[in-house]
This record gives sequence, C-alpha cells and structure tokens, in this order.
Amino acid sequence: MKKHRKLIVIVGILVLLVALFLPLPFFIESPGSAQPTADSITVNQHHDQRAGKFLFTTVELSSATPLSLIWAACTPFHDIEARQEVMAGDNTKEYLQMQSYFMENASNSAIEAAFKKAHRSYTKEYLGIYVMSFLKNSHFKGHLQVGDTVSEIDGHRFSSSQAFIKYVKAQKVNQLVTVKYQRHGKTHQTKQKLMAMTHPRRPGLGISLVDHVRIRTTPKVAINAGDIGGPSAGLMFSLQIYSQLTKQNLTKGRKIAGTGTISSQGKVGPIGGIDKKVYAANREHAQIFFAPNDRVTKKILKVDPHYENNYTIAKKAAARLNTKMKIVPVKSLDDAYNYLKTHQ
Repeated sequence: MKKHRKLIVIVGILVLLVALFLPLPFFIESPGSAQPTADSITVNQHHDQRAGKFLFTTVELSSATPLSLIWAACTPFHDIEARQEVMAGDNTKEYLQMQSYFMENASNSAIEAAFKKAHRSYTKEYLGIYVMSFLKNSHFKGHLQVGDTVSEIDGHRFSSSQAFIKYVKAQKVNQLVTVKYQRHGKTHQTKQKLMAMTHPRRPGLGISLVDHVRIRTTPKVAINAGDIGGPSAGLMFSLQIYSQLTKQNLTKGRKIAGTGTISSQGKVGPIGGIDKKVYAANREHAQIFFAPNDRVTKKILKVDPHYENNYTIAKKAAARLNTKMKIVPVKSLDDAYNYLKTHQ
C-alpha cells in the first residue's frame, strides 16, 4: 500500500512538473505595460518633468506550458499563438534582433516625423544596409548574421541600399566579394561568393536588407526603451518629442496612451495586439487612447472577410472593460495633435 502511495506521489509530481515547465510550440500573448514615454526619451539631455504623461503600450509574449495554455484559454485578453507564426522561421536570437531593429527604426521615424511637424532641420547619416534574413543557399549565411550592418563591399561605400544592389548586380555569379560589416560596435569582414538569385536571375548576396540610418538633430534626441522591441511605439514617441521640442504642454496633466507605427511623413500604421494594449492603458488609468484607424479595403476583405481594423478592435476592448477611457481614431500625427489641442 505504501509503495502504491509513493508511486502516486511521484507520478503526481512528474505530472505537475510537466504541466509547469514542459515547453510547447506556442506563445501566450497577454497585456503588457503602459510606460511613460518621458522615461525613455530625452531632448537636449532632459526628460520631460511636466505633469501629465504620454504612455506607450506593450504586449507581453511568453512561452507556453500545458498549464499556462489552459489558463490563457480561460482568461480574457489572452491569446494563444503558434510559435511558427510569431517567429516566422527565425530562431529566438534572430527574432529579438529583428525586434530591436524595428524599435530603432521606429525611433528614427518618430524623431523625423516630430522634427518635420515642428519645421526643424535634421540630417540623416547612412550607416549601410541592415541584414534582415538569408536565402537558403546564401554563401554569407553563417558568416553574416541577422542584425549586422554591411557598410562596404569591395572597398566601396554607398549612400543607399539601391546603390548597393546596383553594384552587386553588375558583378558575376560565384564571384568573390569582400564585405565589411559591423556587429555589436565592432567592424569585421568576410569574403564569400555571390549566389545566383532568381526572379530575375542575377548575382546577389542572398540576403534581404533595408537601409540602416541614424538621425542627427539639434537639439539632440535620445530614445532608450530598454529591452522593449517592435515598431508600435512610434506615434507616442513622436508626440513626446514634438511636445518637448516645441515646449507645448499637450497632455494638460492627463494620461494619454496609444499605439501605432509612425512613418517619417507622420502617417500612423496598424499594429498587433491592440486589445491587450487597451487593457494595459486602462490599468494605468489613462483618459485617452489613440488607436490607428487603418483603412479597410475591398482587397483586405477579399483575403479576410472578418478583418477589423485597430480602431474597431480597440473600441470593442474598451466596451468589454467598461472603461471611461476615450478611444480616439488616428491616421496621422496631425490627427493626434489636433485632438489634443481641441479637447482640453
């Protein structure tokens, strides 16, 4: 009898350990934080100390276990996502590097949009091309890494990715080229063969790439969001920078949350997980929440007949929470600014 009890206890412990710690190929997407943008941004080396806050909102992504999967399925504002869909084939290191790039790019766009709206000058410094991913047969795979910045090829520097690609296209398949690149602040180089690209067939490094730039301004603007990645803080960063740059107290003592990508032209784009961000903002007692009002086209509805834009989802989330927080639709930085100026 004692042996059976002991066996039951051991089995019970094993089942509990499996439920608590066995990793599954899923993520749990849940409400993250609503953080003051002023804590992450300095203009002329100063944080904004005025009353009121702009809040940028986040979504928390955690690896699923059997127990957390069951809990998430029963908990409002928690979604279960397949790991493959979230990571898109990247490993964890590459995924985090991509999120870091998206945050850096969002920060640059936020600064540029704010300075354009304030009619203030700025300059762009071209750093090179940012390595985003590799084709399967790329000879540079294993030498370059996602997140590296390629600054030279065969001793040539270029002012845009288009100029870089034009040079590579003029070479030959299997030709050896020397690439200089930066990784974690250090410069390296590698010499590898160009591969045959398809559609159209031409020589190439076998990488996807984007321009990697740095914005230089006077006064200097610095953005440090810590470990938070992704592009969705762009709008709220722009509002914070513009408010400090022009010395306008746009918050008027209020807590103003929101989300949305920002282009250098000030256009606001949609993001994921907006219902969780509404939840996070409401938890911090925000009075206003800016939600991207992306256009729902016939083309989108043809692919997904049930598609709802960010604003619609945010409104539904607010209704579920029975919050007094005002959900405000925006398509641009101007929309957000005009709302704050006309609604005291």
